[in-house]
Amino acid sequence: MPDIAAALAVVVLEGRVPLVRRRNRPDAGRWGFPGGKLEPGETAEEAAIRELREETALHARAGCRIGTLRVVTPGPSYVLTAILCRDATGTIRAGDDAEEAAWFPVADVIAGRLIASRDVDRLALRAAARLAGEAPWGRPGGATLRPAKRSL
Repeated sequence: MPDIAAALAVVVLEGRVPLVRRRNRPDAGRWGFPGGKLEPGETAEEAAIRELREETALHARAGCRIGTLRVVTPGPSYVLTAILCRDATGTIRAGDDAEEAAWFPVADVIAGRLIASRDVDRLALRAAARLAGEAPWGRPGGATLRPAKRSL
């Protein structure tokens, strides 16, 4: 079975990131970046912006790719492309398959103070560093995060 392409919208605004608590498996109950499957003909950047809007009611502009994750589940496997989104506006509220949506300090996310999906902390750190002009864990522009594979 081929991997399913999906995108994540990673926003950092004033030291905070918007996260959604997932309603559906495989990460039900965990906090993560808004995201989902690409629709036919859609780019990862377009999907990230659409999912951000659908899951949080926030609007933003797609920036650069900051990482790729491969998620292996008992069913299909997913390849998630993390997109750093900029200029976010709007009032956050949960929508689509998000149980809850809220802003969290980057420091709390990086410190692991949330029950979050895997690599949320690393993506938050990478996004914050990218905005500060640094590029941790690899080449500028976003190398694949390690570990890039997980099984559920």
